Amino acid sequence: MIITYADIESFKNISGISFEPDPKYNIIIGRNAQGKTNLLEALWMLSGCKSFRGSKEKECIPLGGKKMSCRIRLNDGSRDQKLSYDIIREGNSNKKRITVNGVPQKSTRALFEVFKCISFTPDDVNIIKGTPEKRRSFIDLAASQLNPILTVHVTKLYKIIENRNSVLRNINSGIIRDNEALVTYDSMLSRIGSLVSFMRYDYIARLNEVCEKLYKTISGGKEKLELEYRSNIFDKQDFENGCGPEAYEKYSAKLIESRESDIITSSTRFGVNRDEITVRIDGISAKEYASQGQIKSAALVIKLAQAEIYKSRCKESPVVFLDDVMGELDENRQRFVLDMVKNMQVFITTPNAGALLPEIKGKVMTISGGRIEE
Repeated sequence: MIITYADIESFKNISGISFEPDPKYNIIIGRNAQGKTNLLEALWMLSGCKSFRGSKEKECIPLGGKKMSCRIRLNDGSRDQKLSYDIIREGNSNKKRITVNGVPQKSTRALFEVFKCISFTPDDVNIIKGTPEKRRSFIDLAASQLNPILTVHVTKLYKIIENRNSVLRNINSGIIRDNEALVTYDSMLSRIGSLVSFMRYDYIARLNEVCEKLYKTISGGKEKLELEYRSNIFDKQDFENGCGPEAYEKYSAKLIESRESDIITSSTRFGVNRDEITVRIDGISAKEYASQGQIKSAALVIKLAQAEIYKSRCKESPVVFLDDVMGELDENRQRFVLDMVKNMQVFITTPNAGALLPEIKGKVMTISGGRIEE
């Protein structure tokens, strides 16, 4: 997958940028706050995913502006496709306008099914040392790239949990005097929660396999990286038996068992929304005991494994964004990354081109004040 043309207008401080990316390396140079990451974020928007920086839609439009516009043309290996994403400010609300090959779309899901990209930023160390929610969100996104139906399941899952928690609060406060509504939500949650849990488990199993090999290489064979999906409902045997009526029943039984305590806390304390992904180096929790160097290496390996899995499963390469990370790596780790992305289109941001290996050659763009000069 290759971006062949990009046009960005009024995205944060980016204004009037259009260019034809190199099919291999695109090096974006600039001092801090000049727009390097904003440029990558604008391209990322066209993947249909939430901002990797956590930006809200309203923050994409410059202060005092009325509209932001992002457009790309890409080749997915079989044909050219055109994607556009506009956000128009109308009073106190924003209106989205999305097209794929000129055809208006109802949601960003259409973008997600066409444009696949993977980003690595300094904040990705939070996959290791952040909250369980960070790890669950990463796995949901990565697994969804292989099977977009998971995005539908996850969206539905959290809506059901939100509604269930609302019912729990109403029962606790006496507004609702029976559990009938809970029975309905528990039935839906048992099925959709099981589906998401099993899909996560399958992806983690594959991710662990690839990460173990990559981390062995990056550590010179001295350390072992392990990832494990830990469900608070299902055990390993359940996952091996597959997702079906038995799994739904086990999930449902757990919800029923915890119903009274859930009413007291007004929250759903068991299920896929509480599951964890553990990361261990040589059998020890990376979050608790790994050094900063180990955490950075582990996060890098996990993201590269994500790209490798997608490439292997889908028979095409994702576009890779490396935001202010290559210059922080030593020569050996830079070469390790280059070897992993050698058949992918890569966008690299850095404040100092001299920190990159000399063999990283392609289109060089200097960005200043939201504009680029090739």
